[in-house]
Amino acid sequence: MHPSIHAATHPDKAAYVMASTGQTVTYKELDERSNQVAQLLRAKGLKAGDSIAIFMENNPFYYELTWGAQRAGLYYACIATKLTSAEVAYIIGDSAAQLLFASPSLGGVAGEAVATAPVRTAYAVGGCIAGFEDYEAARDAMPKTPIADESSGADMLYSSGTTGRPKGIKIALTGAPIDAPNALQMMASMLYGIKEDAVYLSPAPLYHAAPLRWSMSVHKIGGTVVVMEKFDPEQYLANVEKYKVTDSQLVPTMFIRMLKLPPEVRSKYDVSTLKMAIHAAAPCPISVKSAMMDWWGPVIYEYYAGTEGNGFCTINPQEWLAHKGSVGKAVLGELRIADEEGNVLPPGESGTVWFANGPQFEYHNDPKKTAESRNTQGWTTLGDVGYVDEDGYLYLTDRKAFMIISGGVNIYPQEAENVLIDHPAVTDVAVFGVPNEDFGEEVKAVVQPASMALATPELAEELLAFCRARLSHIKSPRSIDFIEELPRHATGKLYKRLLRDQYWAGRESKLVG
Repeated sequence: MHPSIHAATHPDKAAYVMASTGQTVTYKELDERSNQVAQLLRAKGLKAGDSIAIFMENNPFYYELTWGAQRAGLYYACIATKLTSAEVAYIIGDSAAQLLFASPSLGGVAGEAVATAPVRTAYAVGGCIAGFEDYEAARDAMPKTPIADESSGADMLYSSGTTGRPKGIKIALTGAPIDAPNALQMMASMLYGIKEDAVYLSPAPLYHAAPLRWSMSVHKIGGTVVVMEKFDPEQYLANVEKYKVTDSQLVPTMFIRMLKLPPEVRSKYDVSTLKMAIHAAAPCPISVKSAMMDWWGPVIYEYYAGTEGNGFCTINPQEWLAHKGSVGKAVLGELRIADEEGNVLPPGESGTVWFANGPQFEYHNDPKKTAESRNTQGWTTLGDVGYVDEDGYLYLTDRKAFMIISGGVNIYPQEAENVLIDHPAVTDVAVFGVPNEDFGEEVKAVVQPASMALATPELAEELLAFCRARLSHIKSPRSIDFIEELPRHATGKLYKRLLRDQYWAGRESKLVG
């Protein structure tokens, strides 16, 4: 299916609603505007396989641009709003974007970026940017009818760049019809029960893979997407009640922030309409997920996948209760756990997580990184470490790049993070290795307390004891520092390198992740 089909059968149905304002765009309006975008792209000389860049916060124009590019057979590079002008310029250039669409709130950064990486035309979307053309005027001059040569385009999204330059993940275009089903759309419908009557709440930035792809899959199915401009824990609950949300996708940090709300706030809102709340993107501590199950009931689903799309594991609530901590079984690609020599390991032994016989991808303009993601058998990896149990369920241990080696012992910081986040004074935490003269590395925790007024030596000692009572001493932090806010991406990903580099300054770290 495709939004254009729903525009014909249910023209007045809401395709999406902006959560804070209630501004609604119907399927008829989305179809017409995306047709105009496709016409504009052709008028500017872009053909199938070319690229555009979108640099905007969540706003009412986002989907008409992505759907317009999709039906014109283009790649659309959606750029994170927190990047610097140099980073934006790099992505514009690397993706070979010929047009840039930017919102006025990002106008300063966008203007500096196109001065370095020129595009054929830069458009200001929803307002004015000096030197940029008026997008709405250009769009409205175009016909609302489909272009003659429609074919399916695709997103071209960039990694967060925590290990250097961000890498564009490029999937080959096939020239398929715009309404050709894809794997995610079919999984959303068949595995997770998202139907035409779904009301799907999307609380994360649309430039990220999961929010963008899942919400566009809901459009393919014919449901309504409610878009939060920015995540707020109480407002999320209010939106579930207000819009009678049936389905949603979150990340574990959102769960944690909602669980830390006062009990009277948590109980204030009716979330009984939720049938499916799926999470991914980062490890979820067992205690956090259990608490969410106790609160919302058995509606919490989970999957493990990457922007690369090379494999997909999933687990439903009932399976998780029988395999706590697992991220599920593979439904796309075949799981392989292998050691450093490429030998497949038996159940229960940790190694690199590989997908065999899954979809292929490439890191755009980076053959070295592409090659590093594959082995001699052609399997692909995202760089995660884990194991499978006797039933074939995958358990993630940590990112390979985050592993700490202290005195020859391998330590995965996720274990300590999962313990510390349970302490009532801890809002967020990062654990990583720092230099140690005798052991090479030692375990350090950086904690975001509920209030900086709590950031005392006494709390640090309390947290160390809290961790040592639950983990072996070698896995526990040897010291704790406090920070007002951890450098975490809006999608939940933690920029650990930004923290770790401060402790390795002037020294050679073995870690590059």
